[in-house]
Amino acid sequence: MASWSPPSTEASPPDPVAAVDLGSNSFHMIVARIADGDLQVIDRLKEMVRLGEGLTDDKQLLPAVVDRAFTCLERFGQRLRGMPPDSVRAVGTNTLRQVDPAFGFLERAEQALGHAIDVIAGREEARLIYLGVANGLAAGDERRLVVDIGGGSTELIVGEGVTPRLRESLQMGCVSMSRERFPDGRLSAKQMDQAELAGALEIRPVRERFRRADWKQAVGSSGTIRAIARVVEAQGWSMDGISAGSLDRLRDALIGFGKSGAIDLDGLSEQRKPVFAGGVAVLRAVFTTLGIEHMQISQEALREGLIYEMMGRIRHEDVRQRTVSNLCQRFGVDEEHADRIKTTAIAFYGQVAQPWGLTSPDHLSMLGWAARLHEVGLMIGHSQYQRHGAYLLRNADLSGFTRQEQNVLAVLVLGHRRKFPSQEFLALPMPVRDSSRHLCIILRLAVLLHRGRSPTTKPCPMLNPDGERLRLTFPEGWLSHHPQTRLELEQEAERLAPADIRLEYG
Repeated sequence: MASWSPPSTEASPPDPVAAVDLGSNSFHMIVARIADGDLQVIDRLKEMVRLGEGLTDDKQLLPAVVDRAFTCLERFGQRLRGMPPDSVRAVGTNTLRQVDPAFGFLERAEQALGHAIDVIAGREEARLIYLGVANGLAAGDERRLVVDIGGGSTELIVGEGVTPRLRESLQMGCVSMSRERFPDGRLSAKQMDQAELAGALEIRPVRERFRRADWKQAVGSSGTIRAIARVVEAQGWSMDGISAGSLDRLRDALIGFGKSGAIDLDGLSEQRKPVFAGGVAVLRAVFTTLGIEHMQISQEALREGLIYEMMGRIRHEDVRQRTVSNLCQRFGVDEEHADRIKTTAIAFYGQVAQPWGLTSPDHLSMLGWAARLHEVGLMIGHSQYQRHGAYLLRNADLSGFTRQEQNVLAVLVLGHRRKFPSQEFLALPMPVRDSSRHLCIILRLAVLLHRGRSPTTKPCPMLNPDGERLRLTFPEGWLSHHPQTRLELEQEAERLAPADIRLEYG
């Protein structure tokens, strides 16, 4: 989490925070301060890495693309050197969602950058994009459509004010469309028609929902869309954004050049030429399918959304809290029972946090959310409900959560009862493996003590860890008067033993 704090009357400026966006086409980084609620960018870096063009059929990355990525990340890392971890947020998008984790790219990328990298789901990417765009626009609560064309995906969002109402992430972008429809760089009317048709087919499943969403304004936010706007404005085809007519003229001009390398248009950089036709085809498909006549341009996007998100979390406006509350209501969670378990789990956490190295605020947050959601699978069925809950948490669109956070939350819920899922913890990334395993032990013990579901206050025993050896100490005589709890602790000790965890109690 960021180290942002509300502005004070002192002369020193607020500490800077940084956001890094590892897209399928470009890598971006901004360093900014939040002063009086406004984002003040103090540094901005961008490199055209084109990660998406290096994605192979077996979900790995070509060596040349890997080298480009690491070289860029090392430069970004040099700029971020000295910034505390909780003041930097780095995220990966479409291509990193597809890369096989066994390839090991993410771990090496984190070493090059010097900071953790979260891979976010498509609809979470859409939410953050909208957050950045909405905070950068003039005040107003009108309903707007936001379009962001990345290298590998296109995000569509309809929202009011700063609240997104409808979000989708489509599997098409300027890099992927260029690879699939213009592989040799040739530009013909037939190829452009096929590319636009492919784009329209991708949009078709969500077309009616977005057409009926009653938006009044269309806004484009990505580098691809900004590049198109620069070109059509430089040619005098459109003023203040992109019109449908200017896109038609741009399409005809690209076909006239015949090859992507031959494109000669004011406002277009050499680096963007190889993927420009793919981006134009995607945008024309969006315009035609959704009935857009004119699109305004936003300078803000995903990275600005990350900064505003960090700002909100420090102000205790963490959207993840709202997501968890909504899930509890939607799936009929017994929230009073869940809160009792959460209280006991937090008490245990306070006793073991230091010896187990659970020092991040996110550790406590994850434990609390897992406690609240541990019975979320009961609505599907009681038998193996922990598996139902884990499936939901791993695969649902959970606003505010990264994919890694969802996986950790799913494993905690899976492991809160019965067999301890050691293999599931081994499958987590190394930086969160041990902490997640320890959080699960805490949750299991809290759930066990409240298995009777009685609202009566339970004594909170002392939990003393010595490595993987745990000692639960109850008030004198308490266990002898609660033989059912003693039996359950005996069974729990047997379940934890195969995971090399020794539980003692008395």
